[in-house]
Amino acid sequence: MTAAITRREASDEIVRVRVWDRVVRATHWLIALSIFVLSVTGFEIGHPVLSVPGAAGQHFVMGTVRVVHFYAAIVFTLAVLARLAWMFVSKGHARWREFIPVDRERRAGFGPMLAFYLFARSKPLPVVGHNPLAAASYCLVFLLYVVMIATGLGLYAVDAGAGSPVAWARDLLPIFDAVGGARWVHHVTMWLLLGFAVHHVYSAILTSTVERNATMESIFTGTKWLPRKLVEHDKGSR
Repeated sequence: MTAAITRREASDEIVRVRVWDRVVRATHWLIALSIFVLSVTGFEIGHPVLSVPGAAGQHFVMGTVRVVHFYAAIVFTLAVLARLAWMFVSKGHARWREFIPVDRERRAGFGPMLAFYLFARSKPLPVVGHNPLAAASYCLVFLLYVVMIATGLGLYAVDAGAGSPVAWARDLLPIFDAVGGARWVHHVTMWLLLGFAVHHVYSAILTSTVERNATMESIFTGTKWLPRKLVEHDKGSR
């Protein structure tokens, strides 16, 4: 009887588990911060509100905004490419199999997680990394990243010189119906990403509050507090 109780207590034990490695956390914050800077500077470029006294030739307000926008775009592009590459190089919960539901067990988790987000289920599906529904939605988010990068490169290439290393990106513009279409898609994609950011923060806080496993804190620390039984099952299924 004592041995059975001991085994049960061991399976219910809460342990600290490293879930997100440094590459995942670094690219996450680089993408998040660059999107913030790109959004602010993008608004200013599209609808200028900053003004300074004196002749325009004595200032470089819009030029500075555009330079900041371009450098933030470089950070965003490199971070996205690094995260995509890491999906195929890394192991554990950063791999592509976490996002594309190729496993039956992952697909079976769609229903319970949808019920949780719709407040029809009191507890989320217990997982170590991303839950299946959230992970699948991130595939669409990365697609939006690619669209944002492609349209941004195309728009930048319009004013780039013949010897510019991004001059080739002009060939992307016909995909989006020339400059006007690329600008419209670029703008709409920005709003979609901002809407996702709001939902992402909300769902992370909701899940972290309900589960009390440091989900929200894990993007800073890389670790969660999870039942040992869940961690062992996760390891056994890989």
